[in-house]
Amino acid sequence: MKKYLKCFAVVFVLFIAAGLYVVNTRFPVRYLDIIEAHAGEIDPSWILAVIMAESSFRPQVESPRGAQGLMQLMPGTAAEMAQRMGMDFSPEDVWKPEINIALGSFYLNRLMTYFNGNIQLALAAYNAGMGRVNRWLADPEISANGEYLDVIPFPETRTYLQRVQFNQRVYAVLLAIRRRI
Repeated sequence: MKKYLKCFAVVFVLFIAAGLYVVNTRFPVRYLDIIEAHAGEIDPSWILAVIMAESSFRPQVESPRGAQGLMQLMPGTAAEMAQRMGMDFSPEDVWKPEINIALGSFYLNRLMTYFNGNIQLALAAYNAGMGRVNRWLADPEISANGEYLDVIPFPETRTYLQRVQFNQRVYAVLLAIRRRI
């Protein structure tokens, strides 16, 4: 019986190790030092989740609409955030992970402040734009109280929010494990 317990223990440890490998492969934790340095009031797990949803950690990716880099910033948004941060900035800087994360994190923090700490609204605005989210909040068919979205009219934004929220739960666990190791 002791022999079977040892065998079971080895198989169990291998199973756990394989599971962690798969999770770490599917949900990489990259640029954490940069993310933590620029997270501001936002938990780093949210920024990791946004990067995963936006670019899958590919710093040179550009969307069909022109969003660029890890956090998929539109050139105008990147330039505006750099100006607000007092940062010397040229358009090619958006491809540098440290700058892209700094600008994207700053922007997400601004959206969180604007929407009174409501992560759903901040993420919806990050994806669809602040003006659209404000219009949605003013529409009683979309927002009964003008403070939360009961419905997200854009399927892309709805899917984006679901993906980021799922990613964040995974990253919250991964970061908790890292902090304990």
